[in-house]
Amino acid sequence: MIFPIVYNWVIIILRTCFTTIALSYLPVWLTLDYLSDLMYMADMIITAHTGYLEQGILIKDVTQLRKHYIHSKYFLRDLASLLPTDFFYFVLGIQMPIVRINRLLRTPRLNEALDRMETRTSYPNTFRISKLMIYIFVLIHWNACLYFSLSSYIGFGSDRWVYPNITDPEFASMRRQYFYCFWFSAQIFTTVGDTPLPKREEEYLFMIADLLIAVLVFASIVGNVGNVITSLRDRDNVFFPNHELVKGYLRSHHISKELRQRIDNWYQHLHINKKIMRENEILQQLPLHLRTVIAVSVHLPTLSKVTIFQSCEKSLLEELVLKLTPQVFSPGEYVCRKGDVGHEMYIIKEGKLAVVADDGVTEFAVLSEGNFFGEISILNIKGNKSGNRRTANIRSIGYSDLFSLSKEDLTDVLSEFPAAKRHLEEKGRQILTKMGMLEESGEAEEGEAEKIETKIMRLENNLEVLQTKLARLMVELESSNHKMQARVRQLEREVAAMDNQLPERENGEDGEERGQGRGEGVGGEVVWEREEAEGEEEEDLEGKVKQQGQREDSNDITKEGDGESTKSTKEDGENVIEGKKCGGVDNQEKKSRDDGEKNREKGDDRPGKGDGAEIVHEDKEEEKESEEKKEKDKEDSEKRGVREKDERQEHEKKGK
Repeated sequence: MIFPIVYNWVIIILRTCFTTIALSYLPVWLTLDYLSDLMYMADMIITAHTGYLEQGILIKDVTQLRKHYIHSKYFLRDLASLLPTDFFYFVLGIQMPIVRINRLLRTPRLNEALDRMETRTSYPNTFRISKLMIYIFVLIHWNACLYFSLSSYIGFGSDRWVYPNITDPEFASMRRQYFYCFWFSAQIFTTVGDTPLPKREEEYLFMIADLLIAVLVFASIVGNVGNVITSLRDRDNVFFPNHELVKGYLRSHHISKELRQRIDNWYQHLHINKKIMRENEILQQLPLHLRTVIAVSVHLPTLSKVTIFQSCEKSLLEELVLKLTPQVFSPGEYVCRKGDVGHEMYIIKEGKLAVVADDGVTEFAVLSEGNFFGEISILNIKGNKSGNRRTANIRSIGYSDLFSLSKEDLTDVLSEFPAAKRHLEEKGRQILTKMGMLEESGEAEEGEAEKIETKIMRLENNLEVLQTKLARLMVELESSNHKMQARVRQLEREVAAMDNQLPERENGEDGEERGQGRGEGVGGEVVWEREEAEGEEEEDLEGKVKQQGQREDSNDITKEGDGESTKSTKEDGENVIEGKKCGGVDNQEKKSRDDGEKNREKGDDRPGKGDGAEIVHEDKEEEKESEEKKEKDKEDSEKRGVREKDERQEHEKKGK
């Protein structure tokens, strides 16, 4: 869509303002017009068949795609850009291509195309500059066409500001007309060079508008170019170490000229050969799986050349490639010296290194691309006579590119691959055995250590199983405890309800007895005997409740689970209630019989009612005493309930 949209932006205004150019090449313009219209139609068809994402899933169904496109805002815009406005040619004339101005509605497709190209190109900064220049060209082109039209409206050659008289052969040609107007417009926008002063009001207004636009154009040019330069500098700072900071540090500490020259050569080597030292920082912007794929494609062939890693599983190698660190050594620089403690191994990517004697002159061997060294020192094999120290001097002959793998990184990776760890250690022991650098006692100690590790692992596994069982039992115990507490609370509510019902029944029976006593003429002795009987009844109830609490405690301690204990507790509670009811009835019957016998012993055979004043007074006292007794019974029952609950909680704690 870049070609038809740019064509319409450039040619429509050109043919409208430069009539001579429009009529001279009319067949060419008409052909290109309708070719661009065909491309517009093809774009609509392709857009109607382009998939879209819905909840992360790519929709490919043609019916849904058409429906989605028709109901989108892009369909109306695309349809408006293809309206057949060419029929206005019959009214305005073929020399008026401005009727096709609706074709410019497709400009958003141009922006979309340029944005996609910018993300796909390998040179985004160059593309940004090119895109900016295209925008500026189109802007100057439109301004040139409008300048020519304004000059035609005012009159060619009427003053020095407008276009010269076209009757002059020097300014009559079509190319001269366009180039002059484009040059004049470029002068205004770039504010470079002297332009003639305007004379008329129209000329002043045109210059004012152009100068305002020129300010925006100049600011956009400066801003975009500055962004490009800044991004290039940031890219260099990310790709390569900051040389300026190092130079300033060396100058401030008065480092020798020889060492500064050596550092400058190292930086120069990095820049000339594009050696990237910060791969991990650059790829940090990508997700982990993409970083792994890139690292595997770049470094896996190099890592596979290492003997001890050749038979390892691929997942281990994929973890290791992310740990490789590139390093560059200058000519004559020692990579490692004999006797140094080894903290990393090296893989040669490019360059040559020499194994030299302590004098630094005698060379025993030369290592080249694909060779490696230092792998034994990072495996930490027990029984190694060298004690994980370097056994040779390695010096770089020229500039050498190496990959280093630290002991810490390898240990972290191997902690997740125990089988690979044992395999690598076995290979390391074989290499040390061939070199005569492995002690046998070390192997025995290592075997014992492996046995101890195996036992520890077994104990840890057993401990985990026991912890799991204990956690399960604790959960079951807690669940049983909650169920027990809920059932005990239910029983307490039932017992409390029965306690409230019993005093009411007793009061009713007391009323009957008082009626009988008044009929028989019984006085204060009847009241005293009834209170004594009720006291005995309360003692009987307290003894039964205590026995019930003891049975509940014994059931909680001896029985397993919560089903049986709860059942027994409920049955005992029912027995207590039934006993309480029976005891209350028996006590009431006994009390009535005792009253009758006492009355007969006193010889009080008075029929009917006795002394009215004494009876009324006694009735009031009895009612008062019965109300006080009700309140006392209620308080006693609440205290007993609290006491029983505390005793049950103590027994439950002891049982746990």
